[in-house]
Amino acid sequence: MKSSISIDMVILLAGLLFALGIAGVIIRKNIIFMLLSVEIMLNAAGLAFIAAGSRWGQPDGQVMFIFILAMAAAEVSIGLALILQIYHQHKSLDIDKLKEMNG
Repeated sequence: MKSSISIDMVILLAGLLFALGIAGVIIRKNIIFMLLSVEIMLNAAGLAFIAAGSRWGQPDGQVMFIFILAMAAAEVSIGLALILQIYHQHKSLDIDKLKEMNG
């Protein structure tokens, strides 16, 4: 059964999600929101892999997405540990305030 959504639309969606993730990393000042933006970027890459794998009828895209999920889980655990340490030391998660404290 052929799906009605073309691969071009899925890749376009993945590109838009990735662009939103980049914009979130650049614009946001809170470390937690920056971490969420990186997660959006990883999910966009995973969506592109799944779409490409679906296009060629290969399970490689799904395998790559599992690797991306594992990497995202590791990134979140290490990132949250670092965020907790930064908050414990500086009582702030605002990037601009942290730069002023170090300078």
